[in-house]
Amino acid sequence: MFEMIFDSVKLFFTGRLFQNYSKVIQLFLVGVLCGTAILVALGYFVSPIVGAIGGGLVAGIMQPVLFKNLKYK
Repeated sequence: MFEMIFDSVKLFFTGRLFQNYSKVIQLFLVGVLCGTAILVALGYFVSPIVGAIGGGLVAGIMQPVLFKNLKYK
């Protein structure tokens, strides 16, 4: 299992894992920005703890949904 993880990390950092790295970065930033927006809004209007939980939940749910159509090499 660890060998598979290390191979994937090596391929990622050498630029041979995804076909289009600009799309990966773009989708990652969309998820991070949505999670941050929820975190700030809930943290400001409700409480910081609820904001952290809500922002983490939104960002965590969005990443698999955004990344489901990525093409690997």
